[in-house]
Amino acid sequence: MLKFERLEIREITLPLVHFFETSFGRTTVRRILLVRLFGQGAVGYGECTAPEGPFFSHETTGTAWHMLQDFLVPMLWKRKVDRASQVAALFDRVRGHPMAKAALETAAWDLEAKLHGIPLSRLLGGTRQKIACGVSIGIQDSPAQLLEKIAVELAAGYQRIKVKIKPGWDTHILERIRETFPAIRLMADANSAYTLNDLEHLKGLDRFDLMMVEQPLHHADLLDHSRLQQELKTPICLDESILQAEDVRKALALDSGRIVNVKLGRVGGYSEARKIHALARDRQVPLWCGGMLESGIGRAHNIALSSMEGFVLPGDVSASRRYFARDIITPWVEVDREGFIAVPEGPGIGFQPDWDYIDSLTCRRMEFAPPPEYLNT
Repeated sequence: MLKFERLEIREITLPLVHFFETSFGRTTVRRILLVRLFGQGAVGYGECTAPEGPFFSHETTGTAWHMLQDFLVPMLWKRKVDRASQVAALFDRVRGHPMAKAALETAAWDLEAKLHGIPLSRLLGGTRQKIACGVSIGIQDSPAQLLEKIAVELAAGYQRIKVKIKPGWDTHILERIRETFPAIRLMADANSAYTLNDLEHLKGLDRFDLMMVEQPLHHADLLDHSRLQQELKTPICLDESILQAEDVRKALALDSGRIVNVKLGRVGGYSEARKIHALARDRQVPLWCGGMLESGIGRAHNIALSSMEGFVLPGDVSASRRYFARDIITPWVEVDREGFIAVPEGPGIGFQPDWDYIDSLTCRRMEFAPPPEYLNT
């Protein structure tokens, strides 16, 4: 049985080394919520991947704090669980807010792995000793700046390049990329920037030999994506539309997309991610792990998830130094010259938080203790 004895949430502000721009806007500083879950002599770590504003989803750093403090943490003490895989069910009464839920659920998985003295990847059923890495490059101030960044990332060994696109920053940019780098593995991520009114324009993406185009249409849509996929040779990859395994089932039935991006926060944690993994494996649908500008703790969880056999495409899990002048874990996440990250062999997430640095970044912190009846049963 898992017994959760104490919990802490804190917010840190972590500046990016370079702005990251999508069709939603530009990010220069991350506001990140971290979770420490104490129990039975061990500590599990989680991270809330909610962004600063309600543009990728309805969740934000601020709403996640509210949900954790006022609803989700009290629910954690309602009944004891035997395994981390049972934690997600404690929050079933709460509709939505998967990123806040995932912050607690992933911490519980890390805690359980540490109590067993095994890597989190093994507890999840992961089999890979290293994971293939791609890189996501945001919208830049100029095409030349984008091409320069792509060259740097290819030299660093990354196996796949993803670029953000939006109306006015799409086909001419992809043309420049293909002229300069004709053979690279390339994908485009629209973050819901288009509609079916752009159908003829989007059909033009086929000429760029893309691995996939990610989430071109509305964030909650499956039907219009199905129509678009029938018109495109390029596979559609769904991101924002996939909040649970049931969404994957419906998307595949409609042929709304042929590749799925799994983000731990977006789907509410490992329990739902594993359901998606099982469904995709049975249907032979490729998966890859997406990123949300996580700190090292969230990045470590993404590495563990990517070790599972169904994650066959290079994900957005990249080196710490790509985003931060100093990460909050030791050692930092590193990518080798062949574009792989080694899956840690130590217990749990396999990285240690740098608490001196985390303390210097903390802008608010709160501790929670379970009621006596929870501890005494």
